[in-house]
Amino acid sequence: MAGTDKTQAHPSGPAPAVVLVNPQLGENIGTAARAMANFGLHELHIVDPRDGWPNERALKAASGADWIIQSAVIHPTLDEALKDFHRVYATTARPRGMVKEVITPEQAGTDMRERIGRAEKLALLFGRERWGLNNDEVSLADIIITAPVNPAFASLNIAQAVLLVGYEWYKHEAETLGQATPELPALSGPGLMTPDTRPATKDELYGFFHHIESELDEAGFFKTPEKKPGMIRNMRNLFARAALTEQEVRSLRGIVSSLTRTHLKKKGQGSE
Repeated sequence: MAGTDKTQAHPSGPAPAVVLVNPQLGENIGTAARAMANFGLHELHIVDPRDGWPNERALKAASGADWIIQSAVIHPTLDEALKDFHRVYATTARPRGMVKEVITPEQAGTDMRERIGRAEKLALLFGRERWGLNNDEVSLADIIITAPVNPAFASLNIAQAVLLVGYEWYKHEAETLGQATPELPALSGPGLMTPDTRPATKDELYGFFHHIESELDEAGFFKTPEKKPGMIRNMRNLFARAALTEQEVRSLRGIVSSLTRTHLKKKGQGSE
């Protein structure tokens, strides 16, 4: 399937575990597993799934994240699911009226990386599709994660919530952006991509400046000597801001040359 590279090993190093409490639909478990796989989360615990386990709908909805579904651990109670963890994060959009620290997913990502580095075992707690976690379940957590969402529509489905928190966990762990293809490696980071070329050198850029300014001068573009210096500066600044590549400079010089040849040809025909 698109976006899946089966030649790559699945991440199996230390990472937070995902705990789904009383999920109602297998499809939601599967899409949550798919979101986990996107961001290097591989340990899934399920507390009292409504439709039992195993669940073929969950496997199908996982869209290739089969290893997460197949290795999921089923628990009868939340207490039993959390007993081996050092720190638990409860995800919720609602205020709970209890004394407990609240952080954003981004802050949680930083906190989780620090604690994983100290060999702590972490659990991310996600509630039911229809009404999330109850207060007793939230009380078992050490900290609450709440995202800055639209207050008029704050509800996230399970997979969205897992994706949001998983991204914040994984974004500083990732070595590349996106996925490699047989033709090209994965992107090393954000910024201007220049495949099959490179940024233009100043010598190449200044050569283009001389070329276009000479041709414009010959064509009578600069109407008065007084305005010419300012017009040249404006034009140079325009092209400098474009951060041209070597290929783009060559293309621009080709455009100028083509226009010049056409102009000279027409001029020659008109003089006959």
